[in-house]
Amino acid sequence: MPLKHWLRRLEEAFNTGTLVKLELLKPTEKAGKAKGIEARPIMVKRQPVLSITTHNQTQDMVKNYPLEGALAVLQGLIPAQFTHARLHTTAGDFYLACVGPKWLLTDQSAKFTQAPSLSHDAAKNHPLAATNTQPYLHALGLTDAQGVVLKSAQDKFKQINKYIEIVAGLVKQLPAKQPLKIIDMGAGKGYLTFALYHHLTANMGVKAEVIGVEFRADLVALCNSIAAQNNMAGLRFIESSIASYNCTGADVVIALHACDTATDDALLKAVGAGAQLVILAPCCHKQVRRAMAQNTLTQSHHHPLHAALQFGTYAERMADMLTDTLRANTLAQMGYTTNLFEFIGGEHTPKNVMITALKRTKPLSAAEAAKLQTTRAGVEEMFGLSGIILGK
Repeated sequence: MPLKHWLRRLEEAFNTGTLVKLELLKPTEKAGKAKGIEARPIMVKRQPVLSITTHNQTQDMVKNYPLEGALAVLQGLIPAQFTHARLHTTAGDFYLACVGPKWLLTDQSAKFTQAPSLSHDAAKNHPLAATNTQPYLHALGLTDAQGVVLKSAQDKFKQINKYIEIVAGLVKQLPAKQPLKIIDMGAGKGYLTFALYHHLTANMGVKAEVIGVEFRADLVALCNSIAAQNNMAGLRFIESSIASYNCTGADVVIALHACDTATDDALLKAVGAGAQLVILAPCCHKQVRRAMAQNTLTQSHHHPLHAALQFGTYAERMADMLTDTLRANTLAQMGYTTNLFEFIGGEHTPKNVMITALKRTKPLSAAEAAKLQTTRAGVEEMFGLSGIILGK
């Protein structure tokens, strides 16, 4: 039987040290909230085990099993909860599929040529390394004097690393220009601003001018002092509101967790400056929520989503989604290729949506522009948002 052959190959790979990882895909209704499963060999208390991660809709769950226990768990999952499985070894890849009553087992050449380290505490490939060679991290309160990330700063450190990973990947897609002018709107204490400047200049070799815009004078003074102490000549902070700052000449505009319509102020400033890249991580979304609450259409029992919108929690979530949908649509209409996604797990921050926009090399066609406008008009009509102007 193909399942038994697949499990036998897993057992052989585990025992010979050639196992890379396995994946369970295509969940059934019995899988509940589980979206997929990954497993890899690790060493726990000097004993090899299989670490099985269940990816759920809200959070991941990890359990470690000796080989015999892992095989029993997998037999209970396939095909009851997952109908497809991939086994990656350095000797070959083995794909298992249960299609109706039939089983299919396919052998392919190995995708991975080297087995991973079995260390349970293997160092993660963070773009930002917390070492005492980066004293600005200590000055910002993220690490101790020896460069070890503080326990209270673990979530913040993960967020910063994910931000840098995303931004650095997008920067690589920009036309070559030196120096690259980056404006961080609402920089706050400058965690990302410092880390991004360091990564671009020290790790990527990019000559960059990075400006942090912040309304609070004490934070501006603190950040400029830390930048000077760390010889970051291309990094500076300016005291200003987002709405009043002039972004002329900006290649990249970033606004992370700028509250309510301040995100839209940053968006409009970026577009007005012709920025090549816009990155937004919106915070609260009050403007559309207020409009929905005041509009008789969305309060009506005849609205197709009344069953959900009658509850404040769902109305608020809908307002969040609508606001960011309109933002992405605005950027698309202004000639950007947009994307909207969760940049980090919700356990680190509930405000975990990011909008990215890369300026197109070619203008929108008339058909593309008309389609975007039709989509926007449909959203506005359904929720009574006609006349809403972002940032107003």
